[in-house]
Amino acid sequence: MNLLLSKNSLLLMAGLILSVNILSDKKKIRVFMAGDSTMSVKEPRYYPETGWGMPFANFFDSSVTVINKAKNGRSTKSFRSEGIWKSIMDEVQPDDYVFIEFGHNDESKEKKERYTLPEEFKANLTAYITETREKKAIPILLTPVSRRKFDSTGTAVQTHGIYSDLVRQVAKETGVLFIDADELSRAMYQSFGVETSKLLFLQLKPGEHPNYPEGKEDNTHFNELGARLIAQLVLKDMRTQKMPLVERIVVREQKK
Repeated sequence: MNLLLSKNSLLLMAGLILSVNILSDKKKIRVFMAGDSTMSVKEPRYYPETGWGMPFANFFDSSVTVINKAKNGRSTKSFRSEGIWKSIMDEVQPDDYVFIEFGHNDESKEKKERYTLPEEFKANLTAYITETREKKAIPILLTPVSRRKFDSTGTAVQTHGIYSDLVRQVAKETGVLFIDADELSRAMYQSFGVETSKLLFLQLKPGEHPNYPEGKEDNTHFNELGARLIAQLVLKDMRTQKMPLVERIVVREQKK
């Protein structure tokens, strides 16, 4: 019996050593996230608002460091003009990844510091991809996640119009790795339905949360559940496309 236990212990130890060696052989890389409030890390005073980049950072093993540079209210124009994009380019190294997701604020005509003309938006995205590749890093382009909006028939409708189409055009023209987060998120809202999909967003009644004493009805920003499900959609599409980064996803053995 003791001999059997000893053999099992040795096998377990060998397996652990092998796992550690395999992990240590992986080159350390970083994943940078460039985007707006739907992706960004939130301050505690904004909870339960959650950017999908927050749960996304927990999907990877210790060979990956996720650096979320996304900021509330930023467009492709302001992200560069404020120097945030430069901060990524100053840090990024060969074989790192840069996730690029904009559109929400580029289309805000009433906010001049954010608004980006369609042709400028397309040029900005193309420049981001080119500059990332010049650093020998790997860009991944995403359409902006959809806002929650249904028509009178209960159908989830598009909320980004030409801006999502422009992202798709840039992806095709540059051959960049591409995730259609707009389409994927809208399909998810449809599966939840008009009322249940509210559970994914920052929807609060007055007095329900101390951060929002007057309540909140927000169909753009996610709560913890919505952010996690969006992150899972992105991860699933990465796996479907067999992107190299999926080799860094944490693999946990299921309990028997």
